Amino acid sequence: MVVSRQLGKAVSSLENWLLAYPRQQDMDELIDIRDAYRLMAGYWQRGFDDPQRPQVYDQLLRRVYVLTADVSIRHQLSDSTYMKVLHQRPRKAHNDWSLSAIRASLESFVSELALLELQPEAERRRQSNDLYTRHNEQMRDLFDYILTSRQWRPRQADAFLDMLLSPTLASIDQQLIVSAITLSATQNFCYQKFRILSEVWLQATDEPLRQRALVGWVLAAASDSRAWHLYTEVYDTVSRLSSDEATRQELAELQMQLVYCQQADQDHATIQKEILPDIMSGSRIKFTGKGLVEMDEDSLDDILHPEASEMAMERMEQSIQRMVDMQKHGADIYFGGFSQMKRFPFFSDISNWFVPFYPQHPAISQTWQNVRGGKFLRAITRAGAFCDSDKYSFVLAFTQVLDRLPANLLQMIEKGEASAEALGGEMAQEAQQSPAFIRRVYLQNLYRFFRIFHARSEFTTPFGQEGSYLFFTHPLFAQPSLSSQAVATARFLMKRQRYADAASVLANIPSEQRDLQFFLLAGAAMQHTASDALPAPDCCFREALKLQPDNQRALAGLARTLFASQHYEEALARYEQLLLQQPDHRTYQLNAAVCLLNLQRTDEALKLLYKLSYVYPDDLTVTRIMAWAQTVGGKYEQAGKRYSQLLAAEKPEPADLLNYGYCLWLQRHIADAIGMFRRFLDCQQQSDFSIVHEFTATEHQLLADHGISDIEIQLMLDACAPAGLNDK
Repeated sequence: MVVSRQLGKAVSSLENWLLAYPRQQDMDELIDIRDAYRLMAGYWQRGFDDPQRPQVYDQLLRRVYVLTADVSIRHQLSDSTYMKVLHQRPRKAHNDWSLSAIRASLESFVSELALLELQPEAERRRQSNDLYTRHNEQMRDLFDYILTSRQWRPRQADAFLDMLLSPTLASIDQQLIVSAITLSATQNFCYQKFRILSEVWLQATDEPLRQRALVGWVLAAASDSRAWHLYTEVYDTVSRLSSDEATRQELAELQMQLVYCQQADQDHATIQKEILPDIMSGSRIKFTGKGLVEMDEDSLDDILHPEASEMAMERMEQSIQRMVDMQKHGADIYFGGFSQMKRFPFFSDISNWFVPFYPQHPAISQTWQNVRGGKFLRAITRAGAFCDSDKYSFVLAFTQVLDRLPANLLQMIEKGEASAEALGGEMAQEAQQSPAFIRRVYLQNLYRFFRIFHARSEFTTPFGQEGSYLFFTHPLFAQPSLSSQAVATARFLMKRQRYADAASVLANIPSEQRDLQFFLLAGAAMQHTASDALPAPDCCFREALKLQPDNQRALAGLARTLFASQHYEEALARYEQLLLQQPDHRTYQLNAAVCLLNLQRTDEALKLLYKLSYVYPDDLTVTRIMAWAQTVGGKYEQAGKRYSQLLAAEKPEPADLLNYGYCLWLQRHIADAIGMFRRFLDCQQQSDFSIVHEFTATEHQLLADHGISDIEIQLMLDACAPAGLNDK
C-alpha cells in the first residue's frame, strides 16, 4: 500500500500489525506519522489550500516505508535463529557502535600498521599477527552489524560515505564495508545505502572500491520492483549516471558478466564433459587412493603406439587452450572445482566470502609464511585469474594437497617452477588491474556466496531465475541513453540462445528509441520464444521494413516467419523479393521451391529444383526436396532413384524413410511402403510423433488427391502397428 501511495491504508495496516507484534519505539513513530497525516487531512477537509501538501504527503509516505521496512527486518531477524545470532553477536561484542567509534577503530588500525615498520623484524611479525587478528575480528563484527542494520538515516549514511571516501582508511576495509552495505541493501532496499554506493562509485579513486560500489548500487536498485517509486531520487541518480558514456559501457559489461556468472553450472558441465577428459588422457598424472602418481614415461603402450601419445598430448593442449579462451571471454571456469573447497571453517563467517585476498589474513598467514611451496603459492595467487574466495580456498587446501603430490612435481613447486597454466592460464598484472577484471572476480565472490554458503537460504539471491541480475529488464534502466547498450546485451543473450531474456531486455527499451536494429533483433528473438514481452515476429519484421523497405534481414525474417505459420503465398512473395537482390542464393531458392510445392505449383517448383540440383549435385538437402517434389508430381521412378541415394547414407534421415514410404505407397507398392514406414517408426520410439496424425491430417490431402481412401489409410495404420493385423 505504501508503494501504491495509499498513505491512509498503509498507516492502518501497519497499526494493525504493530498491535499484534508490539514494540513501543515503532508504535511511537507510527503515532507521530498518523497524527501528522490526520492534521494534513483535517486542513484539507476544512478547505485550506496548502501548496506544501504534495511534499508533506511524500515525506509521510517515505516515513511509513522506512518504518515498515524496519518492522519487516526486525520480524525477519526474530523469525530466523541464524539471523538473530548474526544480529546479536556484534552488538554484544561491542557496546559502542557510534559512527565516531567505528571510524576511530578503522583509522587506528592503519596507524598501528604504519608504526610496525619501525620495529625489528621478529617483533614486527609477532605484533603484526596480533594486530591483524584483532582487526579481522573487528571487521567481521562490523560486517555483521551493517548487514543486519535497519534503514539508515541521512546522517548515518553521510558518516559512512565520508569513511568510504577517506584516504586514512585501508582499501580492504572500505571494500568489505561496501560489500556489507550491498548485501544489506539488496535484501531490504534502503535509499540511503543506495545513495552511499552510487556516490562511492562516482567519487572514489580506488578502482576495486569503485567496482564493488558499481555492483552494489546496480543490484540494490534492481532488487526491488516497486519501492523506488517513492524515491524519485533513485530514478534521477540512475539517469544521471547513465548520461556518462564510460558508465554506460561499464553497465553493459556488468550486465554481460552477471549473465556469465549465472551460467557457471553450464560452463562447468562443458569443462567436465568435453575438456577435462582430454586433459587427463594427455597428462602423465593419475589419481590413486594415495594421492597423485606420475605414470612411467617409458610405458609399453608408448613404445608400441607412439602416435597415440602424441595425439593425446595435442588434444590436452587444445583443451587447455579452450578453457583459457572460455576464461578470457568471461566464463567462470573455476566455479565447479573450487565449489568443492568451501567447507573450511573459514567460510562459516559471511565476511570471509567478500574480504579481498591479503596474505596477512589470520586464517592463512601461517601457511603463507611457510617456506615450503611458498614461491608457488605467491606465483599462483599473483598470476592466476582466481577470485578472492578461490584464492583463500587454494591456500587453505594447499598444505593438505602438498603431501599427496608426486616427488618431482613437489620439487618443482618448492622451487617455484610450477605455473598456473594447467589451472586455466595466467594473467598479466596489468590485465588484472583493469576495471572489467576487478569487477568479474568480485562478481564471482558474490555468486559463490549465494550458491554455496551454508546459510544461503536466509538470503534472496540476485542470480535466480527471477533475480535482479538481469537488471536491464528493470524499469529503472529503461533509460533512453542506455538503448544501444540494451540492444548489445540482447544480441549477447541471443548468441547464447536465451531468447526470452533477450526479449525482456528489448521490451524495456523506450518506444521512441526502437530503431531498425531493435526490430530486427526483436523479430529474431520472438521466433524462438513464446514471450508476450514484444509483438509477434512478423509484426517486428514489418516494422523494420517500414524503416528500410529493402532490408534483407527483415525480408528474410518475415519470409521465415510466414513460412513457419504456413502463409505460403506471402512467404513466396517475400522470397521472390529476396531473389531479386540475390538471384543465386541457395536457401532462398530452396524455400521458394517448398512454398511452390505447398501451393501445389509443382511444375514451377521442379523447374527451380532442377536448376539447383545441377549447381549443387552433391547437396543432400536439394536432393531431398527434389525427391519429395517428384513424388508429389507423380514422377515416382525419378523420386525412387533419389531416395535410394539418400538412404545409402550410413544413418539415413528419418524423414527420408517416411517420404520414401509415401512414394512407394502412391505407386501401390504396399508391402514395401509398410516396411519403410515401420523402419521410420523404429526411429521415432523416443519422440511424440503420431503416425495417425501424419496420415489423417498432415498429408491426408496428398493421399486423397492420389486416390487413396480413408479405408486404405486405416489398413495402412493397422499394418504399421507393432504387430500388424496382416502379419503371418
